[in-house]
Amino acid sequence: MSQQNELLQRAHARAEAQNLPYSGALTPDEAHALLSSLPNARLIDVRTQAEWQFVGAPEQAIKVEWKSWPGMVPNPHFLEQLKHQTDAEQPLFFLCRTGARSHEAAALAAANGYSECYNVLEGFEGDRDAAGHRGQTNGWKGRGLPWSQG
Repeated sequence: MSQQNELLQRAHARAEAQNLPYSGALTPDEAHALLSSLPNARLIDVRTQAEWQFVGAPEQAIKVEWKSWPGMVPNPHFLEQLKHQTDAEQPLFFLCRTGARSHEAAALAAANGYSECYNVLEGFEGDRDAAGHRGQTNGWKGRGLPWSQG
C-alpha cells in the first residue's frame, strides 16, 4: 500500500470512529504529505483576514474566510467563494486556528456536493503551551511546516 493510500485510510478511519460528516480528519503532517503527493489536493485556510495577516498562513493555502473579524460574523458567501477557487471533486483539506471552524466548513462543503473534504486536526496554531501561547506545541506552525507571515 502506498503512503498516500495509508494516510487517506487513517483519515477515513478517524472520520468513521468519530462519525464525522465528511471524508476524514488529517494531522498537519499528513495533510502536508498529501498536498505534496496529490497534485489536485488543495489546502483551504478558513481563518480570518486578520489571522492570515498577523499570525501567518501556510504558503500554499487558498484563503476563504469562514467567519470575519471583528465579531466572528459568518461569511454568507463562503460556498460561492470556495466554488470559484476549487472543484467539487478535488481533495480539500480545511484548516483553521485549532480545528473547530475547519470542522464546520468541511461539514458544510461535504453537505453541498464536495466529495473529498478533510479537516486538519490541531489547525494552524494548535493547542496552548504551559505559558498560554499557541503555535509552539502542535498544529501546522508548531510542527514546523511551511508558512509565512504578512
